[in-house]
Formats: sequence, C-alpha cells, structure tokens
Amino acid sequence: MEVPGLAHSISSPLSPCEGMIKDLSLDAIQLCERDGSKSQDGSISEMEELPVPQNIKISNITCDSFKICWDMEARSKERITHYFIDLNKKENKNSNKFKHKDVPTKLVAKAVPLPMTVRGHWFLSPRTEYTVAVQTASKQTDGDYAVSEWSEIIEFCTADYSTVHLNQLLEKAEVIAGRMLRFSVFYRNQNKEYFDHAREVQDNRMLPSVKDNSGSHGSPISGKLEGIFFSCNTEFNTGKPPQDSPYGRQRFEVRADTLFNPDTNLYFGDFYCMYTAYHYVILVLAPKGSSGDEFCKQRLPALDINNNRFLTCKQDEEGDGGLVFHHAQDVILEVIYTEPVDLALGTVAEISGHQLMSLSTVNAKKDPSCKTCNISVGR
Repeated sequence: MEVPGLAHSISSPLSPCEGMIKDLSLDAIQLCERDGSKSQDGSISEMEELPVPQNIKISNITCDSFKICWDMEARSKERITHYFIDLNKKENKNSNKFKHKDVPTKLVAKAVPLPMTVRGHWFLSPRTEYTVAVQTASKQTDGDYAVSEWSEIIEFCTADYSTVHLNQLLEKAEVIAGRMLRFSVFYRNQNKEYFDHAREVQDNRMLPSVKDNSGSHGSPISGKLEGIFFSCNTEFNTGKPPQDSPYGRQRFEVRADTLFNPDTNLYFGDFYCMYTAYHYVILVLAPKGSSGDEFCKQRLPALDINNNRFLTCKQDEEGDGGLVFHHAQDVILEVIYTEPVDLALGTVAEISGHQLMSLSTVNAKKDPSCKTCNISVGR
C-alpha cells in the first residue's frame, strides 16, 4: 500500500486513509514534522487550558497495531475534539547518519472513548521500537486547532507475526512450491573447523544455535528459536544434493528418517526472497515433546507430515513399507532441526563443487517489494 504524501497543513480535509485504521475514528491521517514539544504548524494556535495527556499506556500490541490510553485532568475536557498522536521509529544510535530518516507520522484522530486501537501496516512494522507522544486539540470554527502541550514520550516495541500472518505467508508459499521430488538425505555444509570443533569440544555433536535474523522481519523464530540448519533440495536431473554450497566445502549427510519420522512434528517458519528469483521456505523439524516442539506449537502453523506442499514423510505402500521422502522442487527449503545431532549418525566428506558465497542467506534481508512473498503487514 502506498504511504500518504507529506502534508502541508494539518487542518486539511479528510485523509484518503480514513477508515482503514480499525476501531479508530479518523478525521485525517497525515505525515508531518514535529520539532520540540509544541506543534509548529502555522494554522494551529495554543491554548494552555487544554489538558495534557498523562500516564500514557500502550497495550494489546501486535505486529501492526496497538491500543493507547491516557489520563486527563477534567478542566476543558469537554472542549477536546481531536487527539494528535505523534509516532516515530526509535532512533538507532548505531545507524548510518547519512541514511534517509523515516518520516515521522502524526495521526489526527477524532476524540473517541479510550482506549483506542491504532492499526496500519503502512506506518507500523513488526519487531520495531517506536516512540509516541500525544496532544489534545480543539477544532475551531475556522478550521484551525487549539492544542495542548505534548505529553511525555513513551517507548514500545511492536510484536512478531502471529499465526494468522504466518498462515498468509504459508498460503503464498504453497502457490509456487511446485511438484514434489524424492530425496533420501538431509545435509549440512560447513568449514572444516566447524566439524573439528564439534568432534573435539562438543562430544562429537552439532549443537543447536539461535537462528539469525534472515528472512521476514516479523518472523517469530528469528533470534529466538535454537536449531541446526539442514538442506534437502536435490538436483532434478540427478536426484542427488548439489555439489556447490555457500556455507563450506565439508558436508555432513544423514539419512532422512533419522531426523524426519512419525515421531517428529513439522512447522512452517517463513517465506522470503533476497532480491532474486529464488524463494526460500523455512521449515522446522522438532521431535515430539521436545523444548523446540513446545516453542513452535505456540507460534508456528503445524504441517501434516504426510500431506503438505513442501516436505513429506510417507509410508511406501508399493515397496517394502519403509518411509519415503519428498521435497518441493520450486522453492529452496531451509530446514531447522531443534535438537543436537551426533556426527556418528551420518558421514562427513568434502564436496567436489564450489563454495558460492553469494548464495548465503546468513542474516539476509527480505525484499520488501516482492509481491510473491510479502503480505499486507509490516515486512
């Protein structure tokens, strides 16, 4: 959705976005600058008797909405017709000082009973720190406003994607997943030092680590879920894993049924791209009853291991009755296994191909403009 243009006057007529913030009766939504504690717009006069909002409280925070309320003195309360809510992304002290700054957002709302809900994905992003301040205002007969002093500034942080948002991503990913190809092993590429460390320091085991910030900014697993990344994609012409990798020339391979079987739960984690034609789907494999399983149950959509568009584990009804495995052809799967894995369960060998660093997804940022993998909430 397109962000409204910069406003020239706060007393302009109704915003085209009116009504799109649910539960909030809007007279206008405009973007304008605020310098200091008082409004700088020439069309606004100041009347000290209007009460200043006190004890601002933020609640019911989601990835693209929040509720706000405050206390006010009784004096001149009946004269209040509007609230000005000044919303800004919290400044990052380590950010590039030459980078373009986000334009502050001032919401002009009719005075409605508190608390009121502010919702809008065009100015709220998930997992983002914001500051907010409030003025009370009285609209005059000539269209100008009398305003109070600004309230104190309050800070809050928006939430991760909910399962509702993740299900929207899931549906988008299903559209492009493609046909299913058979595979037999999960594999993980790293450098020699990684595997030496696992043998010498970690009792011959690969240990889970906290997932990085790659993918969707609102993903509830980034920076929180612990696991080990595996791949399972195969080359369509050979049915085997590719010989190139961005992560290292040493490859650990393990039979698919070691990690993925009827005692494993499967979850959808994310869907994203990195300004390329390739799209990635993150899935989580968690042994039933494990701590990783409990984490995912509360946050991620569960998938049927026998019937989904990305990764399946089924009994072979035509063969020996063993398990057969398939992966989606048209997306790159990143599979997170939530428990330690002993190197003795598989083999480590050097690949014959190249280490293609340009394909690494470590801390990769999602393309916010891609219509295939974005939904109508903050990116």
